[in-house]
Amino acid sequence: MWFEPSLYLGDFVADGKSRIRTVLEMIRFEHSVFALPFALVGALLAARQAGGLPTWRQIFWIVVAMIGARSAAMTLNRIADVEYDRRNPRTRNRALPTGELSIAFAWGFTIVASALLVVAAWQLNLLALKLAPLALAILFFYSYTKRFTSWSHFVLGFCLGISPAAAWIAIRGSLDWRMFILSAAVTLWVGGFDVLYACQDVAFDKSAGLYSIPKQIGIAKALRFAQAVHILMVALLAWLAWSFQLTWPAWVGIAVVAALLAYEHSLVKPDDLSKMNAAFFTVNGYISLLFLLFWGAAAVVARP
Repeated sequence: MWFEPSLYLGDFVADGKSRIRTVLEMIRFEHSVFALPFALVGALLAARQAGGLPTWRQIFWIVVAMIGARSAAMTLNRIADVEYDRRNPRTRNRALPTGELSIAFAWGFTIVASALLVVAAWQLNLLALKLAPLALAILFFYSYTKRFTSWSHFVLGFCLGISPAAAWIAIRGSLDWRMFILSAAVTLWVGGFDVLYACQDVAFDKSAGLYSIPKQIGIAKALRFAQAVHILMVALLAWLAWSFQLTWPAWVGIAVVAALLAYEHSLVKPDDLSKMNAAFFTVNGYISLLFLLFWGAAAVVARP
C-alpha cells in the first residue's frame, strides 16, 4: 500500500483547523469584543488613579482571564441548553446538538478554560485569585436562570458587567466604588440588547416553558423596555465620567454610544426582526470598541 506522509499530515492539519473553528463558533469567540473593551477601560481607569498606565504584563493576564472566563461560561451554557438547542430551529445546527462536538469534549474544554481563568488571576494578585471561584459561580449560574426567571437577561448582563470591576481589582488589588457604576452600565447595556435578541425566540420559549421579558410582556413592550434600559445606561456613563472628572473624549464617547444605541433600536420593529443580527452583533461591537477608544484616550491623556 502506498504511504504518503504529507497526505496524512495534511488531513491532520485540516481536521485540527476544523476542530478549532468549530470550538470558536461554539463559544462565539468573536463576541469577546463585547466585554473585553470595558474590562480594559476598567484597567486604564485603575492605573490612572495611580498616575500611570497598566503594564503589558497586567494587560496580558487580564486578556487571558477574560478569554478563560468567557470560554468557560459559553461552553457550559451550550452544555446546559443542548436539549433546548436541539428543539429550537434557530440553534439546532450548533456543534453540540449536531454531534460535531461531544458533551465530554465540551466538559473538558470548560474545565481547561476555568483553569485558565484561575491561573491568570493567580498571576495578577491575591484578591483576584480569591475572587476567581466566585466569578466562575456567577458565570455558570446564568446558564440556568432562563428556567425560572424572566430577568435572566440581566444576569447575563451582570456576567459581563463584573469585567471592569475585575480589571480594576487586577490592577490595584482593591475595588473603588465607582466601578459599580460602570458595572451597572455594562449590565444594563448587555441586558437591554439581550432583551432585543430574545424577541426572536418568543414562540419557542412559550413551547419550551422558558422565561424571558419578551415572552412575559410581548415584543412591542419589550422593545420599549430595552430602550428605557439603554437610556439609563447612558445616564450612568455620564455619572461615571463626572465622578472621574474625565475630559472631553469621554463625553464624545458617551454621545457616540448613545447615537449607536438609537440606531440599533431603529433597526428592530415589533413586526420586523429581520435586521436583528445587524443590531445585535455589528452595532454592539462598534459600541464597545469606540467606547474603549474614547474613554481610553480620556484616561491616558488626562491623568491626575
